[in-house]
Amino acid sequence: MSVYPVIISQMKFVHRDSLNYPFEERGLQFGDGVYEVIRIYSGQYYLLDEHVDRLFRSAEAIKIELTFTKEECREYLLELLKRNKMDVDGKVYLQVTRGSATRDHVFPADTPANIYAYVVKVPRPLGKLANGVGTITHPDVRWDYCYIKSLNLLPNVLAKQEAKENNCYEAILHKDGVVTECSSSNVYLVKDGKIYTHPSSKNILHGCVRMRIEQFAKDLNIPFIEEPFTIGGIEDADELFLSSSTSEVLPIVTVDDLTINGGTPGPITKKLQETYEKDAQITGAEPATSK
Repeated sequence: MSVYPVIISQMKFVHRDSLNYPFEERGLQFGDGVYEVIRIYSGQYYLLDEHVDRLFRSAEAIKIELTFTKEECREYLLELLKRNKMDVDGKVYLQVTRGSATRDHVFPADTPANIYAYVVKVPRPLGKLANGVGTITHPDVRWDYCYIKSLNLLPNVLAKQEAKENNCYEAILHKDGVVTECSSSNVYLVKDGKIYTHPSSKNILHGCVRMRIEQFAKDLNIPFIEEPFTIGGIEDADELFLSSSTSEVLPIVTVDDLTINGGTPGPITKKLQETYEKDAQITGAEPATSK
């Protein structure tokens, strides 16, 4: 099993086999909760503060009262790695729900939130980082509050599954032809040396890696333009790439039947990958090499 034995449950450290919640649990029955996925490199968190901040924003947005501070959350998460003697690449999944109570749409009174977190080994996707991935386009039928990292992911799941069934890595989502993001990542178009991506609005997740890429672009003097692009505009793209905590900065080389940049990662994407690796202090990993 790739899940490490020690987990956090209700802000206590317990064995994973002891995790047990009643069947009347609001995350299970309503998707009434929020979550974070935090990347780990060689046993060290990457962007921990950013993820904790977003967890609190998401919880506040859906009116879940957390019983711990941001500092306490960070301390528990750091201790979780120590107790598991985690020293390789992986991720932590952290989830908070409104708690366990008799099923009723109305918020339950005097019910503490359910909290758990666990560690999983996740190697870097070196082959995909080097060679790029294929994608499909898919209508964005999600709700209007995608900036909240909620548990309500069924539209994302269906889009991701359709991508898999078409032998692709991701689905690029769009509303009436205007690209928002992907099913589990943010997406960017490069044209004439400039990076274009959907503005930070309620319609997309404000990705932690996305925010870092914006800073990378500024440091590299690459214009980062928060301006929507369209499915039709992809045909004229010089490069496309996506980002997430587990995908890092990942080149897109095909979209449906369209090939991007001759089917190879572009120079700006590669530069951002190099900057990401330096920022994350990634060491000890073999460099990705193209075919």
